[in-house]
Amino acid sequence: MRQLKILVIDDEKLIRWSLEKHLSSKGYVVMTAETGEEGIRIFETNYPDVIFVDNKLPKTQGLDVILKLKALDEDAIIVFMTAYGSIETAVSAMKAGASEYINKPFSFEEVEVILDNIKSKIKIIQEIQLLRRQKKDVITFDHIVGESMLFKQIVQLSKKIARTNTTTVLLLGESGTGKDMFAHAIHNESSRSEKPFVTINCSSLPESLLESELFGHEKGAFTDAKQTKKGLFEIAEGGTVFLDEIGEINQATQIKLLGVLENRVLRRLGGTVYIPVDIRIIAATNRDLKKAVEEKQFRENLYYRLKVFQIVLPALRDRRDDIPVIADYFIRHFNQQFQKNVAPLGDSVKQMLMRYPWPGNIRELRNVIERAVILETMGALQLDSFPVEVIDSEDEMPDNSITDIDSQMEGVSLSLDSEQPGAGDGFSLYEIEKQVIMQALEKSGHNQTRASRLLGITRDTLRYKMKKYNL
Repeated sequence: MRQLKILVIDDEKLIRWSLEKHLSSKGYVVMTAETGEEGIRIFETNYPDVIFVDNKLPKTQGLDVILKLKALDEDAIIVFMTAYGSIETAVSAMKAGASEYINKPFSFEEVEVILDNIKSKIKIIQEIQLLRRQKKDVITFDHIVGESMLFKQIVQLSKKIARTNTTTVLLLGESGTGKDMFAHAIHNESSRSEKPFVTINCSSLPESLLESELFGHEKGAFTDAKQTKKGLFEIAEGGTVFLDEIGEINQATQIKLLGVLENRVLRRLGGTVYIPVDIRIIAATNRDLKKAVEEKQFRENLYYRLKVFQIVLPALRDRRDDIPVIADYFIRHFNQQFQKNVAPLGDSVKQMLMRYPWPGNIRELRNVIERAVILETMGALQLDSFPVEVIDSEDEMPDNSITDIDSQMEGVSLSLDSEQPGAGDGFSLYEIEKQVIMQALEKSGHNQTRASRLLGITRDTLRYKMKKYNL
């Protein structure tokens, strides 16, 4: 935790000077005020973490200052100081909103004990504030945009699996296809939604640190282990752990992760006790895990444990009819964020965006739309609102990923029931895809161009699928 900012409001110069000198020597940032009015002004502009307020102040009482501070910030942490200590005064201060109470004269040791207690309270308050922010912007499947029939089918299947309690999910797809969005939505539409959602990028940490972050460690487990630390699996108890870039973890961590999935217990680094954990694991990667298994880079038993339910998210170039829909969604989003009123896309801009192959997928599209909305001055986005590589693209909508996606889906199956996932007959994703294609062909009167638009895929892709399913 960063060092605290402390405000001392006291009309006694010696108290202000001595507290400022001592606390500054301990690394705290200290501000002082002689009056309640001055203290409130400093509070409004500097946002101190802790405020020491004296009971007797010029023209006002410390209790009144406390009330004003709490009106400005209900989470303000206040230490009430008085030379006229009594039970009644202490009770009044606590009722007004003080967190701590200290009698004058006091020692610096007493002040440091109070600040140590306050640090723990601040950590709790920060966690509560984080939860409040998360609740304001909870990602659900309503935030995942797509009109193509195949993509809608993926969303519907994901909703069903979200309602199961423990099923492990493996999200596959290129970088930027929305794997993190699907992970959040699955958690938030599950029975675990009130419990923690913990995410970690497995490629962003050194191997030794990753293992400690996931499983925790006991005091003395390694050189820098000064105290016992819970890992993310324990912190997420009852909730969901999202392991992004799962394909990057080493063999030793793979074995430990397999133990968590199979036995629902873990052992901290340097520990001897097995700790039970109740979590759902959602893993994601843009690597070909099946190939990694064949090359002995990824454990086969872990791979099959992870892919109890596998979702393959298509690249944006393979669902081009969704591009205008997603772009307009981002325009509405950034209109609200930047207080603008940019109109929906015109036909020429839509066609231009659909020609571009979007190697960065949805993430790249979002960034491009954000930039265009910020710079827009005409009321609507024009062709020249976009980067030159988007404007000049002459992509012929190639379908380079059909084989890769099909190979990832190979052998994947799940049990579905309209009311209760996990029950009833088994359906393979191959069969589901075949049914969706048949529905699109029937709806379009077997016009392949119209059917491919309904599905959000290219006509060449549709022909490939029709041949594959003997349609």
